[in-house]
Amino acid sequence: MISPELGPILELRGIRKHYGRHAAVDDVSLKLRHGEFLTFLGPSGSGKTTTLMMVAGLQQPDSGQIILAGKPVDRLPPYKRDIGMVFQHYALFPHMTVRRNVAFPLEMRGTPRAEAERMVTAALAMVGLPDHGDRLPRQLSGGQQQRVALARAMVYRPALLLMDEPLGALDKALREGLQLEIKRLHREQRMSVLYVTHDQSEALTMSDRIAVFDGGRIQQIGTPSDLYERPATRFVAGFVGETNFVPAELLGREGEARRALVAGVPMPVSARFLAAPGTPAVLAIRPERLRLSAPADDDGGGVPAELVDLIYLGNARRFVLRLPGGQEWSAVMQAEAAEAVMLRPGDAVRLSWNEVHATAFPA
Repeated sequence: MISPELGPILELRGIRKHYGRHAAVDDVSLKLRHGEFLTFLGPSGSGKTTTLMMVAGLQQPDSGQIILAGKPVDRLPPYKRDIGMVFQHYALFPHMTVRRNVAFPLEMRGTPRAEAERMVTAALAMVGLPDHGDRLPRQLSGGQQQRVALARAMVYRPALLLMDEPLGALDKALREGLQLEIKRLHREQRMSVLYVTHDQSEALTMSDRIAVFDGGRIQQIGTPSDLYERPATRFVAGFVGETNFVPAELLGREGEARRALVAGVPMPVSARFLAAPGTPAVLAIRPERLRLSAPADDDGGGVPAELVDLIYLGNARRFVLRLPGGQEWSAVMQAEAAEAVMLRPGDAVRLSWNEVHATAFPA
């Protein structure tokens, strides 16, 4: 449960990290609330992992401040920060049993043996491995090993849990199962979590909020629905989920709606910038937000296109559409709706949408 009344558990103030002339992290500021699951999402080299490593104390910022539980920690070594960490590679001690692996951080902190035993037992039960304490890591599956790594990071109840691509080494089924398991643990234990991934689906599934990184900066931070439905930049629109982009020209307003010329047709849009009529723009719209109709079924409105391919996706169908200028768009419909329109490759169609689902960005 997020607790905004407690203030942020973590605050980054103007964090910077350079390698020579390259700015790996460039003026990153954010606040993580108590009990919040915040994900750093971005492509390789965007600065997300470097930022996480500075929070962990494994790298030092060139400037800026890291505040944990109200106290500056940017100059403290990792072992003096109240932080647990889970890596992509489990980093378990191969010669130690599961119980010894989980107990290791407690031993380093001088926790009395009886209390440590109780805490280890509780941690293993928490991750669903109550009967695996006497096994060695090599006797476990990849998913079980990652659960042990998670138990080890959580056993001493750190103020903050950091996870760096923790599911990247697992296959799809295991990864999706552990996504839900980590989300459950986060909710039940009220953990404050900072999570790094390049997997958009993973970020959307697990997070309370997502910070999208590119070029060492945060491009946008918000809830999964904020980023998906209301991207603030063209980069966010293209990186989070699937998006169609097409050239457009901004027109004036028609009532409350902004209009743009798309393939010669005035269409409703939401603009992320102020510009005079005639300004070139790029329109972004999600495939599932496109409406398709046969020309005979509409009133002549919408953008004309040709259906060039129909792809079977099981529970959905993907329509590949070619606009008059040669631009190709993709539309997705659930199976029942797609079968109802009865379109086939070669058919002429018209495309339309709600203005809130079509965002114009500067060209």
